[in-house]
Amino acid sequence: MPKRFFRRARALLPALALLALAACGAEPQPDPHAGQVYVNTGGAMEWITPAEGVAVSDFTEDDFAAGADGLPEYVGEGYDTRLGVDVSFYQGEIDWAAVAADGVEFAMIRCGYRGSETGAIVVDEQFENNITGALEAGLDVGVYFFSQSTGAIEAAEEANFVLELIESYELAMPVAFDWEPLDGSRAEDIDRDELTASAVVFCEMVKDAGYTPAVYLYRYTGYYEYEMERLADYELWVGALGNWPDFYYRHLLWQFSITGQVDGIASDVDLDYQFIPRPGDTEIAPPGESGGQS
Repeated sequence: MPKRFFRRARALLPALALLALAACGAEPQPDPHAGQVYVNTGGAMEWITPAEGVAVSDFTEDDFAAGADGLPEYVGEGYDTRLGVDVSFYQGEIDWAAVAADGVEFAMIRCGYRGSETGAIVVDEQFENNITGALEAGLDVGVYFFSQSTGAIEAAEEANFVLELIESYELAMPVAFDWEPLDGSRAEDIDRDELTASAVVFCEMVKDAGYTPAVYLYRYTGYYEYEMERLADYELWVGALGNWPDFYYRHLLWQFSITGQVDGIASDVDLDYQFIPRPGDTEIAPPGESGGQS
């Protein structure tokens, strides 16, 4: 018998199966993922239900390529990019003039942290050296505070601490709230409402003081540990290691490496891109109308 007969028969099987189901009166099964999106949560691909009212990222994998230096390079049309670093005392003493000469244009500097066990608020040991050196080298500077807040009251304490530290400096980049889960931390059992309230209080106090607030988060933290609809008014700084920024929600700061090599910094350093919308791309896409992960 001709092979084309078997090919045609195989092609008809799905249709015949549907007819058989219809004859039996079976109803089509609803899509279990209707209204959801399939995203990389940092360790796996999972279905999530998007938060309402939160702008969606318009980055796609095709917008990025490997540059000559091995770093991801934005090749899309909507944004200009700037390379930055984020640093703390872990990088030791930094030659900021050499950093600037190596093409780095901005720095996010840890100004302090709350102890995960004691809850004490501490100034980063290299904060003053870093912020003074980066500004003198001509970099745009922002700061972040590593929080282990257990709720809104402690977040307000952290914001007051940060605002006192930075009041004499000119900051062109955001002031960021950076809460991260740590095993055994006093804040390990914080729930989504308390964590989100911490970020909101911190950001509102920063905004009221005249700075641009931001929230640093991982993919998983954003999807499962924050109530993202309550963060819709703040900039997001996303730590998503990889070749392109695949976080579902709109973000203009992307930490893409924790093992970067930069002149003037003796150790590995975190690398970041800032995305600056080009003229004509000023509208923020409403949820569900853009993004490469639906």
